[in-house]
Amino acid sequence: MKRTGIAFILSVALFLPASLLFSQSASAKRPPELDHMTVHVRDLQKSSEFYEKVMGLEKIPDPFKDKKHNWYRMGPHEQLHVVAGATEAVPHEIDVHFAFRVSSVPDFMAHLDHMQVKYQNLKGDGKVTLRPDGVNQIYLQDPDGYWIEVNDDKF
Repeated sequence: MKRTGIAFILSVALFLPASLLFSQSASAKRPPELDHMTVHVRDLQKSSEFYEKVMGLEKIPDPFKDKKHNWYRMGPHEQLHVVAGATEAVPHEIDVHFAFRVSSVPDFMAHLDHMQVKYQNLKGDGKVTLRPDGVNQIYLQDPDGYWIEVNDDKF
């Protein structure tokens, strides 16, 4: 083999790993994105009705097909997995919650009032919390006591 051929092969062998490392590190710098959340529930039917009727989430196919899982769309790529099998309700603090954005908190409150679902502000002494940035928030609990924030953040 000629010297130029050997030099070319050596240069490719030396620079290829560096280029692969660079391409991997660029994608590794992308932060993780939310994929799904799971709530472990005592009564799958009751919880599923809550997430469908009260929260208005769209049920999507789940791959387990074992009658212990129901999956819901929470955004373009985000999901909520409702999984049966909890034996008791575990107390949850309001500070540990997940949140949904709606276009109108007052309209959502009217929906909750119609459904006779209780809600409150963050401190529990009123209906709506107004954050310093102008976002309105309300808080409610699902049948197993998981706290849910609903707000009108424009993001």
